[in-house]
Amino acid sequence: MSLYGAYDPDNVFARILRGDLPCHRVYEDEDVLALLDAYPQAPGHTLIIPKHGKARNFLELDDRAISPLFNCAKRLMKVLVTELEPVGVQMLQFNGGDGGQSVFHFHIHLVPRWKGQPLGLHAQTPGDAAELAKLAERLRCRVDRMSFEQEPRT
Repeated sequence: MSLYGAYDPDNVFARILRGDLPCHRVYEDEDVLALLDAYPQAPGHTLIIPKHGKARNFLELDDRAISPLFNCAKRLMKVLVTELEPVGVQMLQFNGGDGGQSVFHFHIHLVPRWKGQPLGLHAQTPGDAAELAKLAERLRCRVDRMSFEQEPRT
C-alpha cells in the first residue's frame, strides 16, 4: 500500500481497539493503547497506537494525537529499560508499504535490544501467548510502580 488511500476499519489495530481481537495490553489511557507485539522482534517489543482517528500513517495523524503518543513512547521506554535492562531500545515508525509499514493504522514500535542478540524479523514468528501474557503483566506492574501518567495537556 502507498502512503495514500482509504483507512481500512478492519485492520488488526482497529479490531483490537473495538475489542474484536485480544491483545497483551501494557498501558492504556483515553488517547493511546500500548500492547506487546504478537510477532515480537525481541522480548518486550511494544506497539503504541492512537485510540481515536483513522490515521494510516504519520502524515494523516491529527496534530493533537502526536504529543500523547510520543509522551507515552518516552515513558514506556523508561519502563522497558527499568524492567528488562536492555542495552538499547529502538524506536521505529514506518510509513507506507515501501517504507516498511505492514499494518496501516499509525503505530510506534519500541524494541529493546541486548548485546549480541540478533534482531528477529518482524511478523515472521509469533510470540508464545503465555510468555507474552506474563511479560505484559510484569510491564503493567512496572508502569504502576513508576506512577505512569500522561503529562497534563496545555
